[in-house]
Amino acid sequence: MLKGFKQFIMRGNAVDLAVAVVMGAAFGAVVNALVKDLLTPLIAAIAGKPDFSAISFEINNSKFLIGDFLNALVSFLLISLAVYFFVVAPMNALMARLRKAEAPPDPTSKQCPECLSTIPLAAKRCAYCTSVVVPH
Repeated sequence: MLKGFKQFIMRGNAVDLAVAVVMGAAFGAVVNALVKDLLTPLIAAIAGKPDFSAISFEINNSKFLIGDFLNALVSFLLISLAVYFFVVAPMNALMARLRKAEAPPDPTSKQCPECLSTIPLAAKRCAYCTSVVVPH
């Protein structure tokens, strides 16, 4: 039983997933700190009120904490913006630059002008319709 568990843990997928979870938690802490320590005070400096938690109302002794919801919503939007502009957009630009640098591979085949089958570049005759083709 322990041997099977060891094989499961040592399989690449489980280790990769564990690393991804740990890295995600660490990255989440960094993004939360960015939003809480930099972006929220910036909004407070501009708008004048960084905390909405005092906003609430009561109906039949049930308290509705609208301010807490607004805080969570603003926090989600700020975290989303931070992740997009500091992670997603730079990674997309990097991947586009890397894709642009890759040269397309040389073609190894062509289409027969008669039957449109795929044939090797050096072929003198189509293997499907036997028509004569000009080699490249």
